[in-house]
Amino acid sequence: MNSSSQLLQTSTENTMSTFYLPSGREIEILEHSHATQIPLMIKGPTGCGKTRFIEFMAEKLGRELITVACNEDTSATDLLGRHLLIGGDTKWVDGPVTRAVREGAILYLDEIAEARADAIVVIHSLTDHRRELFLDRTGERLKAPSDFMPIVSYNPGYQRSLRELKPSTRQRFASLTFGYPSEESETTIVETESGVDTSSAKKIVRIGNEIRQLTELSLMETVSTRLLITAGKLIAAGVPPRLACTSAIAEPLSDDADAIAAIRQVIELSI
Repeated sequence: MNSSSQLLQTSTENTMSTFYLPSGREIEILEHSHATQIPLMIKGPTGCGKTRFIEFMAEKLGRELITVACNEDTSATDLLGRHLLIGGDTKWVDGPVTRAVREGAILYLDEIAEARADAIVVIHSLTDHRRELFLDRTGERLKAPSDFMPIVSYNPGYQRSLRELKPSTRQRFASLTFGYPSEESETTIVETESGVDTSSAKKIVRIGNEIRQLTELSLMETVSTRLLITAGKLIAAGVPPRLACTSAIAEPLSDDADAIAAIRQVIELSI
């Protein structure tokens, strides 16, 4: 890329409404995946920026984003659509997957491993050479347009459901692994997203990093960047820093009194 192209790209990103700070070459991978019609899987822990990255890229590519937050009740019908009684008539209503295919949108299935098996199978024909969707209830066979892109997210460390994606699903996607940002990047993110001052942002991030090292607490999930931003917002709004961090970080992470006490100790020593 020449210097004028780099300048144009930087200028374009600076005018975007969705803030995202890259940590590697993830923008390049998604752009090329979209251009070559390769489905993409984003792996990483809760609150590390997976969804924000997809929102940023949808805006950057100028594509509509259709997001589905998957859970244990998400079924094939929820994704494809159903017949509903509307004004005395039975009409077919598209689900989010069907709508994304018709409109050539970016389809984002968040935490796909949480969905039911029949829901996951729905996307198989859209993530191989066929790139088509068959609606057996209407008899339609929809061919995905070139701009359509399926993206899924997956948290390998999520222990609640103990569900894993089958190889037959995983191997349909190129993949990116996300982690929490570097201390410098996370400080910039917290400062930008919360409006807190730089000094406080650094202290909040330091708290987050120290908690992430407390493996003996056996937390289900460690502190996310999202929680650090919440703490920053409370501080920026006038809440005393220790109280803000306790409410935004310690309390959401655990119900165990000993764990909360250990986290509060980290907070009190850091801010």
